[in-house]
Amino acid sequence: MLGFNLKSQLGAASTLLKAGKTTNFIYDIQNVSLSASQIETINQIDSSSNIKDRISEIERLGGQLQYKTMEREIFKNNLTLIDSLLPNILADYLQIYFSTGLSSIKQITRKLEDENPLQFDTTNKHKYYEYKIKRFLVDVALGLMPSKVWDGKYDATGGYLIVKEDGEIVCYHIYNKNDFENYLFNNTKFETASTTRHGFGLVEEIDGKQLFKLNLQIRFIK
Repeated sequence: MLGFNLKSQLGAASTLLKAGKTTNFIYDIQNVSLSASQIETINQIDSSSNIKDRISEIERLGGQLQYKTMEREIFKNNLTLIDSLLPNILADYLQIYFSTGLSSIKQITRKLEDENPLQFDTTNKHKYYEYKIKRFLVDVALGLMPSKVWDGKYDATGGYLIVKEDGEIVCYHIYNKNDFENYLFNNTKFETASTTRHGFGLVEEIDGKQLFKLNLQIRFIK
């Protein structure tokens, strides 16, 4: 008997990774020391793209976001278990998502490959970012949760069942790993969760450091 995870495309698009304070990434604001009035002005920006506009204002004032750590050690360590650089890589994904109009995993991966912020050796055109994000997506789909210690064992030993909008059921068997990876890579995107509920998107001063948090949530593309 094999177990399968089930996702339905009937109704609203399903969430692959749900947001929480567990999925907050913390960034140092570098190159500038914001005054109290500047912090208040930034935090009061309330546009339809408020996080993007707050980041733009920080940058206009000479600041730059630099990934520092994550709000919860369990999720950080889960990511590190998959790949030691995965927390940094996802931090770069989030910065692009919240600073641009890009949202799909595939789009942002292509941008990261062009910019190569972690300075991987691309002499032989290795697709570092695509490979690592695919591993992450598969582990999330088959059992990894931000709030629980991940031991690498999949909950779904069979694979993934997708109920499409027309009612057709598509099975991605775990043995067909490449097809499953490509499905997740091509059909997921970042999404902005509630800033107030999950406590991110504001300039904060903690222990003399000026910080900014971004949150990770991933949803299937409808």
